[in-house]
Amino acid sequence: MTGPATDAALAPEAVADAYRAACRAELAALKVGNVHVYAAGHRMTLADFEASAAVSAGPLARGGARVGARVEGAVAATRAAVGQNTNLGIVLLCAPLAAAAERPGPLRAGLRAVLAGLDAADAAGVFAAIRLANPGGLGRAARHDVAAAAPPPPLAEAMAEAAPRDRIARAYVSGFADLFETGLPALAHARAQGLAEPWTTTAVHLAYLTAFPDSHIARKFGLARAEAVRAEAEAALAGLALGEGAVEALLAHDRHLKQAGLNPGTSADLTVATLFLDMLLCSKAGEVSKIETTERQPAKKS
Repeated sequence: MTGPATDAALAPEAVADAYRAACRAELAALKVGNVHVYAAGHRMTLADFEASAAVSAGPLARGGARVGARVEGAVAATRAAVGQNTNLGIVLLCAPLAAAAERPGPLRAGLRAVLAGLDAADAAGVFAAIRLANPGGLGRAARHDVAAAAPPPPLAEAMAEAAPRDRIARAYVSGFADLFETGLPALAHARAQGLAEPWTTTAVHLAYLTAFPDSHIARKFGLARAEAVRAEAEAALAGLALGEGAVEALLAHDRHLKQAGLNPGTSADLTVATLFLDMLLCSKAGEVSKIETTERQPAKKS
């Protein structure tokens, strides 16, 4: 994304197109430990994620809908299409961005307004979506448990409670700081180095994977294991020159994580959201996204 944002409000169709393109671009990139064009994993396939993106785009981009309704509709459509949770984290991150993109004015200001306006109705939709998706390692919480019969609190309050242990919840209370401070700079740096898709997306994923412990791994295996995965990735991959010459090393690390049952799903979710945010910023600025116009073919396997 280059140039200043304009006051353009995006139509739902444009938001849905950007979301689908972000999901496709993320799948085209070699992201160690996740599902991508090179390899399936964790009992999920590329086709599962492609179908999930296709059916969730409409509910997520529904014009004028509240965040909770977008999340619940997108997750319900996904569950009906593929029968499992493939995109809860993606939808939770992208729904506020979609709502913000429909507002006139700079997107980040719109996002702040969307997050400030979240209420108990949004929480009800999000909690229903989480129960439907039933993500691995969810467990129980002392307060604001999604499985509790009591009416949920305002969504911002619930996310603040979960923020210390969950990076996606943290986005709701930090104004999506990870996307603006880690994801977008990593994407810009990769482009400045001359990388093209899908390697710019791989660079974003590695930035998240090495920056902090993955919440999905921490939820299932504990924070110490998640930090070990982060440190191992930093030592093995942080200085890797991305391109066809990196495929063998990345695939070796990919197999290592999958054989151990380790899925850095939050890093992948944040990557999709970063690409989606970049596309929305481009659209608001009246520019054409580099992601949308780049041929998204994987490098040849070595």
